[in-house]
Amino acid sequence: MTQQPPHILTIYPNGGGDFSEAYADRCSAVGLAAREGDVKVLRKLIKQGYSVDVADNRGWMPIHEAAAHNSSECLRALVRAAPSEDYLNAKTFEGHCPLHLSACHGALESVRVLLEAGADPNEVNTEATTALFLAVQNGHADTVKFLLQHGANVKGPHTFSGWNSLHQASFQGCTEIMKILLEKGASKECKDDFGITPLFVAAQYGKLESLRLLVSHGADVNSQAKDRATPLLIAVQEGHTECVELLLASGADPNLYCNEENWQLPIHAAAEMGRKKLLQLLIPITDRICDKSKDKVSPVYSAVYGGNKECLEMLLKEGYSPDAQECLNFDCRSPMCMVFHKERFYLIDIFLKYGITLLGINLGYCLFHEKFALFQRFLKLGCSLPAGDQLFEFIKYTIKAQECYKEWLPYLLLAGFNAVNLMHRIWIFSVHDGALNFILEFTNWKRLPPAVEQDLSEYKEKFSWTPKSHFTFIPSLSHLCRLEIRSILRSERLRSDRFIRELPLPACLQDYLLYLDVLRVNALPEAEDYLGQREEGAPSACHSSAEDKERRDAGNSGAR
Repeated sequence: MTQQPPHILTIYPNGGGDFSEAYADRCSAVGLAAREGDVKVLRKLIKQGYSVDVADNRGWMPIHEAAAHNSSECLRALVRAAPSEDYLNAKTFEGHCPLHLSACHGALESVRVLLEAGADPNEVNTEATTALFLAVQNGHADTVKFLLQHGANVKGPHTFSGWNSLHQASFQGCTEIMKILLEKGASKECKDDFGITPLFVAAQYGKLESLRLLVSHGADVNSQAKDRATPLLIAVQEGHTECVELLLASGADPNLYCNEENWQLPIHAAAEMGRKKLLQLLIPITDRICDKSKDKVSPVYSAVYGGNKECLEMLLKEGYSPDAQECLNFDCRSPMCMVFHKERFYLIDIFLKYGITLLGINLGYCLFHEKFALFQRFLKLGCSLPAGDQLFEFIKYTIKAQECYKEWLPYLLLAGFNAVNLMHRIWIFSVHDGALNFILEFTNWKRLPPAVEQDLSEYKEKFSWTPKSHFTFIPSLSHLCRLEIRSILRSERLRSDRFIRELPLPACLQDYLLYLDVLRVNALPEAEDYLGQREEGAPSACHSSAEDKERRDAGNSGAR
């Protein structure tokens, strides 16, 4: 929010905008005399027949000069010499009449002269601004009172944006002027073009005394702007703690939805903007229906969107769900999805601390952002494997990360992911030869689905792919048994070596079930460590088969 509303008008002594500079050689002698307040010279010039309605480069006539410089005697002389009734309300190129200029500068005596002479107290300039508004804007309480006593309209819009003078006085925190306006009948519920009331303005800009005065006069603390924002929401958003406390004490509703989609509440603003104290204030009084309900948005999303670590932890500690609901407003499946979209990776540990459910697609997000250590960590923590409607999206992310397949593919397959689920045509024709040879080690390469066999055949022909030599043979019985045993085991049991190490089998068979032969051939000691296997070089109880030896010797032949 800006510190000054964009529609506030400022009038400079010498004009404004494109006509800000007054040139002496462009001003008539009568105008110069009025500007300097030299009434004797002015009367003399008028008596000699000099014109009083010659404009300078800004469209200013002598009456504007006298009004702007509070030269009341000059003003009287000019009024008496006025060539027509329209002279009193003559406008500069910017649309300022003499009364605007006098009111702006608090020139009370000049205001008196002009009004007594018949100037229109409700005349507006090109920005639809009245003299009353200008007097309020510049803090001239006596001028405000005088204008109101002489016909200035206290109601209705006083600027092009629909602001009433009460809006302006509230914005400036000028309670003296606010009291004058209210006593003269200003509506405490007046609204500008955006549906904003003076109380809303006070809440937005942290004008506590203005707010207090309006509340004491019965102004509606739950008035909503056209976009349904409330004073409480805006005060929370801007961090005006005392205003928030006053609003709540005066009956402001923290559960009044503040947007067209019926999901945003003040608590969301507190979470997004990092207003910790206000968030603490709002948590116990906010309806938890926003937490996981369909078509609502948990404030957990807001904390992530704003990147506010402490607010996020506060919400989760108070029982808000780390999983929340799917959020169509932000195009996110879950708060963790937003963490990756916004690259707020420093928030991940907080979510893990409070038990977030890790989805298979989160592994895809890790690949997209090349967070391979996080990919491995998620698998260790029991992240579900990509499946169903998440699978194709996941495959797209794996293609992006295919050059670094050794950083993630072994861990995915070791965790029990079905290798064939990855072998779609788009994947086969996009990945590294090494990745293709590696993934086949986790299949019965002689019993692949016909579509996969066809795609592999076309790929081999088109790109001169050289499969490992043992792929030309029927897989060994030991390999088929390995596949069968691992398919029976749940993925949770394959995330580390613990379950397999506890099986009543010789250590070499345990190693075989853990694919250590393949990992070593492909030079993946990190994957061995990931499994938590025993130290390399420890004696085995039996030897691997001849086919396994051939597989180790084959290495990574044929990589592109």
